[in-house]
Amino acid sequence: MKNNNKIKRTSLSLLSEGKVNFGHINTVDPINNKRNKPRHKISDRLSDAAYFKTVPIKIKKINLFMPKKILLPLFAAMSTVLFSSATLASAPVSFSNQDWEVACDNTRTCRLAGYQAENNSNLPVSLLLVRRAGANATVDGKVKLGGAKESSAKALMQLGNRHRISLFINDRDYGETKPYSVAAGHAELTSAQVSALLDALTKSSKIELVIRNTRWQLSDKGASAVMLKADEAQGRVGTSSAFIANNSASKSNSSVLAPQAAPSLRLVTPNPKAISSSKKKFAMRSSQLAEMMKTTMKDTGTDCPNLADKSPWKVSRLNSKQLLAQHDCWTGAYNTGTGVWVLNDSKPYKPTLVTTSATDYSNGKLSSVQKGRGLGDCLSKTDWVWTGKAFEKSHESTTGMCRLIEAGGAWQLPTYVTEVKISR
Repeated sequence: MKNNNKIKRTSLSLLSEGKVNFGHINTVDPINNKRNKPRHKISDRLSDAAYFKTVPIKIKKINLFMPKKILLPLFAAMSTVLFSSATLASAPVSFSNQDWEVACDNTRTCRLAGYQAENNSNLPVSLLLVRRAGANATVDGKVKLGGAKESSAKALMQLGNRHRISLFINDRDYGETKPYSVAAGHAELTSAQVSALLDALTKSSKIELVIRNTRWQLSDKGASAVMLKADEAQGRVGTSSAFIANNSASKSNSSVLAPQAAPSLRLVTPNPKAISSSKKKFAMRSSQLAEMMKTTMKDTGTDCPNLADKSPWKVSRLNSKQLLAQHDCWTGAYNTGTGVWVLNDSKPYKPTLVTTSATDYSNGKLSSVQKGRGLGDCLSKTDWVWTGKAFEKSHESTTGMCRLIEAGGAWQLPTYVTEVKISR
């Protein structure tokens, strides 16, 4: 697994007069200390600790004493616009309850993940159920066995393509899974096993995954609440295709929401050797850069407390008019964050903040990967790509709860996905 606490940057040398200039590519190892920034610390349940930034919406005041002939059509038009926006936009869903969680992305695909009980870390196990949007969408299931403890590691050492995992529900054998993939680290469930699990998870059940004499027990606590949340996100509540069935289902499956296409982004590879259109060489004091970037944040002390320290700025060219500026922002016990800005190479500079939690940058691709805890068994990730004028978010996900399934987390649970094409 790559070290997400390293970030590739274009270094920036300090001139004798305190100005900054372009340098060469190098790798910087952030200095770790025991202090961890609360704002950037992720709790053991990543889905509960996702941070959302809200932008105030400015609404133009309407004179309520306008004539009715003008006022009513105006309200009708506003209602149409709001309804259309709500219909077109699929708000991501991230929800957890006890030992289960669900993440639904902007295409309306929902991923439900369950784990062993929190107090049973000797035999870590996780089940993933994936269901796309649409009335006829099926449910796919995968199971992953953890090996963080000696007892489970011994069984995993015996595991290979010749051995398969058996599913037991309330001591009844539901057969073997499909062959365990060592490369993928999981085994796919059969359709019959998925059906049996969907029924068992709606009530109190004993669910076990078995290899020879070793039994991993999957918790059912919280599954019903998570399944209901997935039904809500996909418009299945009250239909026959809902996870949580209603004996008197009154809605037709035609009311189930259809899948949405992922937004398309075009990655434009930056040109660090581009000649400035202004014909001038960019030079600015470190202190001036710091003061300018402060204007892009509401609270520098919280967002980027290291902005004014003596660590060097790194600046690289994106194109003939725009620059990429980077500076260390914060350091925690097991995470770090670098601030990344886009600015013009001449006045007006108009700096735009992309993130204060970057961990890697290369050829127009920017990433932030943060651990949920020091063990590194759960991560959150956000990616951006350069589209020629700005960095746009291309991916956002977590790897699920911190349950010792494996280093780097159990699954990819995205809440935002895109289709990225490379510009030639």
